[in-house]
Amino acid sequence: MSRVAQYSLLVVQGSARGWFEADDLRRVVPFFSLAFGLVAAITQPSSAADIVLMAVPVAAFGLWAFVPTVPLAAVSVGVVVPVVVAQRSGQLEPVMFNVALLAFAAARWSPSLGTAASLGVLAVATPVLVALVQDPMEVAVGIWIVAIVFIWVVGRAVARQERLVVELEGIRRQLAEQALLAERRQVARDVHDFVGHGLAAVMLQVTSARHVLHRDLGSAEEALRSAEEVGRRSMDELRRTVTLLRHDDEAAVAPPPSTTEIPALVDQARAGGLAVELRMRGDFARISPGMGVALYRIAQEALANAARHAPRAHTMLGLELSDGDVRLVAETSGPVATARATDPERPRYGLIGMGERASALGGDLAAGPTPDGWQLTCRLPLKVDNELPEGDPRRP
Repeated sequence: MSRVAQYSLLVVQGSARGWFEADDLRRVVPFFSLAFGLVAAITQPSSAADIVLMAVPVAAFGLWAFVPTVPLAAVSVGVVVPVVVAQRSGQLEPVMFNVALLAFAAARWSPSLGTAASLGVLAVATPVLVALVQDPMEVAVGIWIVAIVFIWVVGRAVARQERLVVELEGIRRQLAEQALLAERRQVARDVHDFVGHGLAAVMLQVTSARHVLHRDLGSAEEALRSAEEVGRRSMDELRRTVTLLRHDDEAAVAPPPSTTEIPALVDQARAGGLAVELRMRGDFARISPGMGVALYRIAQEALANAARHAPRAHTMLGLELSDGDVRLVAETSGPVATARATDPERPRYGLIGMGERASALGGDLAAGPTPDGWQLTCRLPLKVDNELPEGDPRRP
């Protein structure tokens, strides 16, 4: 499995779950409220009416936690009123923690900042209301206000953190989809280069042999021999690519093709009957491996197109290296076969693949008809700042 596939699998199978989930935390809130009520009932003298008052916030939080349609505004009434009434005697102060719990819930789960702030103000005002009903006043109003404000801020921080987690999860999934799409395009280019070119060359030779079979047995045998050689070379390239994809150790497989193999590519095209001329100028040792692969594949596709669409024309393949960039030009002069009206519109995957290879290295590619035939021009910047490692989905 390639690095891209491994990364994509980890992203798709993994999740952005933190140390809690929003729904899980919401269902825990009533249990905190119950704990506060039990502490107050155990540590403070309480009557049956006080126990009922302490149970109301627990019930309110429980209904809100397990029924999503219950609004926090209704919960706040079921929390603040019983707490204020229970504090009239100056006892049962632990139930005041329900107000802090309300502040946290308002900050974390309110649909808007305005609602969170409004409920937060109500929670902060609760100690003041408690001080007004107590006689004498025994609650530490200032301490409770600071504590409630702090809990509200913590709730807002948790809400913001979870929003960021959700956004990060979405970005990770988008990156995974883009990585998978890029890898599919890379595989499509490789299949087109390895299988498509080889089959096209074999078909040309077989067709040539069929045409001269009854007139010239020697020419037919030569065409079949060429078809066999092309098939063997295609199989070798296919095996090399499959080995590269299946091995994690890149040093254990054969190196990818480079510009030094373009002359052999031209010789193969000549052997297939294409009149092609090669012109190379410059020190091609300066070309990086990634750029060498791209230039080789573009030249291979250009020659294959010439053999397929202009087999009787003359093709000039030029490769020139300058100080700032490297240019590859494939110019065909002569008769070019035109598509028949009955043929379906072809998607031109070869041109698409060449354009993708050039764009990946910061270059550009243009192809189109000329008065004498067809011309393809590719320009790649010589110094690629973002030279990509082997296996990167953006690498050509």
